[in-house]
Amino acid sequence: MPKQFLLLWAIICSGIITYFCLTDSSNIPAVNFPSIDKIVHFCFHFGFTVSWILFFKKELKGKGADDYKAYLISFIFSVFFGITIEILQSVFTVTRASDVADILANTIGATMGVFSAIAFKKQIDKI
Repeated sequence: MPKQFLLLWAIICSGIITYFCLTDSSNIPAVNFPSIDKIVHFCFHFGFTVSWILFFKKELKGKGADDYKAYLISFIFSVFFGITIEILQSVFTVTRASDVADILANTIGATMGVFSAIAFKKQIDKI
């Protein structure tokens, strides 16, 4: 798969996450399900991390970097992205507040994204 497509996909995923995390929460339908917010944060950062892993693996291929550098960069990027979004929620929105539990859910999602990418390394390498 072309590197440019993987970059575009990762940017689109990042944009969607940013939009849904910073949009007015009254525009999002209420779902009566325990801990749905944390599950959404987990899923967002799982997908975010895997998307960026796919790009960075392709970007770093042949540049003397091992695959694990792509995992580390993507994980760190995801964690800092999540922290930044939480800060922006408290600064730029009136219907949202930053939450340490959201950062934890983001980090767990990113961690599971990395572990999943490592577990499916052979399949990912074919992309």
